[in-house]
Amino acid sequence: MAGTLSNPRNRLAARFSRAEIRHMNKLLQHGKEELLDPVFHQKLADEFNLVPGRRNRAIQVQQVQRWFVSRIKNQKTVDVIVLEKEMSPAQDSDLPNNLAESFSDLPDDGKKVCEEMEMDFEAKSYRDQAWYDVSTFLAHRVLSSGEVEVRVRFHGFGPEEDEWVNVRKAVRERSIPVESSECWKIKEGDSLICFREKDEAALYFDARVLEVERKMHDIRGCRCIFFIQYDHDQAEERVQLNRLCRRP
Repeated sequence: MAGTLSNPRNRLAARFSRAEIRHMNKLLQHGKEELLDPVFHQKLADEFNLVPGRRNRAIQVQQVQRWFVSRIKNQKTVDVIVLEKEMSPAQDSDLPNNLAESFSDLPDDGKKVCEEMEMDFEAKSYRDQAWYDVSTFLAHRVLSSGEVEVRVRFHGFGPEEDEWVNVRKAVRERSIPVESSECWKIKEGDSLICFREKDEAALYFDARVLEVERKMHDIRGCRCIFFIQYDHDQAEERVQLNRLCRRP
């Protein structure tokens, strides 16, 4: 997080695109033995990084490996227990889709780590208001107000950076990079998440689209310019599509 890590830029993982996730899901469905082969992971990472939009935002082989290992492990666990302790139906309805199931049966003391399906969710840090991929849900608790909080470990960070975050306000399904073929869907007033590089940090923040300058696409993809305003500090910036992610 800002102010606590010496080089957050190197700790932030690039995100899989929708096309990449679809491709990996198809491979997973085929159930080939090579899915756990490091050579296969390297080959797939190299294939993803050949796409022009991946320049300077390369997928690491470790990300591919973790994606398959996590999903193969979760395929073996068919029964999912819904979060039950002190959770009323009204509170449950406030949770993001499937989140109650994803951190079901967690301990309350935060001592035992329960590994979950990796990076299907993102959480907002109270320290810098940036969104980070969730590596693990560690524990949950219900406040006297009825609000539910979960303790999360952010992807790429150690236990010293764990945080308690409000489920309703600061946890959601992971945002998805916007593809060139989808740029026409982005309109003024839309809420997105934008990749921002500033003061030696490279983080994802909530932002709103103020204006869209449409341009012809070329072999590199979308060349449109998006004038956005960040929610947390009202700063404005002109960015290209490869820095934007949308809600799933």
